[in-house]
Amino acid sequence: MKSISILGSTGSIGTQTLEVVRNSNGKFRVVGLSCGSNIDLLFEQIKEFKPLAVAVEDDGKASALAQRLSLELPNVDCEVYSGANCNSAISTMSEADIVVGSMVGVAGLKPVYDAICCNKDIALANKETLVAGGDIVMPLSREKGVKILPVDSEHSAIWQCLWGQPEGSLDRILLTASGGPFRGFSRDMLKDITVEKALNHPTWKMGGKVTIDSSTMMNKGLEVIEASHLFGVDVDRIDVVVHPQSVIHSMIRTCDGSVLAQMGKPNMMMPIMVALNYPERGAGFMEKFNPFETGMCNLTFEKCDTSVFGLLELAYHAGRTKGLLPTVMNGANEIAVEAFLNRAISYLDIERIVSTVMNKFEQENSSIRLTSLDALFEADMWSRKVAKELL
Repeated sequence: MKSISILGSTGSIGTQTLEVVRNSNGKFRVVGLSCGSNIDLLFEQIKEFKPLAVAVEDDGKASALAQRLSLELPNVDCEVYSGANCNSAISTMSEADIVVGSMVGVAGLKPVYDAICCNKDIALANKETLVAGGDIVMPLSREKGVKILPVDSEHSAIWQCLWGQPEGSLDRILLTASGGPFRGFSRDMLKDITVEKALNHPTWKMGGKVTIDSSTMMNKGLEVIEASHLFGVDVDRIDVVVHPQSVIHSMIRTCDGSVLAQMGKPNMMMPIMVALNYPERGAGFMEKFNPFETGMCNLTFEKCDTSVFGLLELAYHAGRTKGLLPTVMNGANEIAVEAFLNRAISYLDIERIVSTVMNKFEQENSSIRLTSLDALFEADMWSRKVAKELL
């Protein structure tokens, strides 16, 4: 039995991870859970899975949860952590064998880093951990002998295609993208995009931040940088391939010209299952893939138009430059997306803000090397401050 802690248990990936646990016939035990503020759902998760400890970032809500547990579940022994380091308390639990990193944003980096320091394997769904901190996280994981098991469907697909491949056989990564709700739009057509339209993703059901990133193609830019760190290739050896059917989750091309693809239904529980069960294949509980179903037979592939979706090109630039620039890009994007979701800026303002912050950072800093977590968080705070000034 594997014991797992889940960072971000009330979010999309967290709840689907618990669904995998629920259907695992006792193969997994939940020892820790964390959330930002949704204590009602967290309470139900505690009631069902009986973890040893949970974390809630908001102190007031953590106190309310602790009081409710003592009144309604007096026989459940569950410690409640809160405050700045509460997620790390969950990620470093001695009882946990593997930590699911499914928090959204750069906030998910520190608890994952701390878990690696404690020799925990990581099932990673948080892109920003490697986008911002890959230059630190990947060397540390190798030093500690820790496995970074990708949960993003695209990175899981690449990882599975590489199983058994001889070292040095990878030529290119072909990272697929659905194209989002605005595939085929011109630049002018993006001027009047509303929050509601941007949240209407044609394929995947995700949280607000990730869904907006998917519509702008920033999500794919983050994945390019993440894949670069995970698989040890430069970003210019990673091609984004728009594949609207979302049947092929990604591909690799080997040095002899062969292309290997991983296929399946667009369901995040499959890559979660693959990561948690590795190196084995767990027993499936979902409907099996049928290539003869409607929509599965005709597969198409397109290039992404970066003259329309400029954030993808900015991500490639950040990935080539490396150092602190991906951190700055990510921080500015988080602020801009939040502002758009709050209807404070227009859709195209997201790109304007990210681009302006990145340019300012490069102009004002002669060295942008990533030397420490402190330098990373300082650059992150700087980018957020500048982005807010541009709103």
